[in-house]
Amino acid sequence: MSLKTQVESGIKDAMRAKDQDTLRALRAIKSLILLEETKGGATGELTADDELKLLTKAAKQRRESADIYKTQNRPDLLEKEEAELAIIEQFLPKQLAEDEIKAKLQDIITRIGASSPADMGKVMGVATKELAGQADGRVVSTLVKSLLA
Repeated sequence: MSLKTQVESGIKDAMRAKDQDTLRALRAIKSLILLEETKGGATGELTADDELKLLTKAAKQRRESADIYKTQNRPDLLEKEEAELAIIEQFLPKQLAEDEIKAKLQDIITRIGASSPADMGKVMGVATKELAGQADGRVVSTLVKSLLA
């Protein structure tokens, strides 16, 4: 089942349950999907990879907003962002723990033959593709730096 179908079904369920947080998050996802499908040069259909990128971007935006609201002591807005993030994460693949990420990065470094910080670009290129949607880019970058140092 495509992401769009899942989201539309979720919107109907949220409307029946009168769950405003879920409804708001699902409508935001649907909006992103529709914008992506109708942008210039688009075919009108999204691949699974495109869907994953959209969800990852939406989750990242919510995390960054939540961090800002936390530093500005705005618990009302923080709560909304965290609720939306939780709903978006239901559609994303399971996030890997730091130990799992580190193990996968060690494997990538061994396969590529990277040995110094100068090889970070090569490692990040492969890691970004293999860990897409499963790990935050900042965490991956930090771990790659520490492993190559």
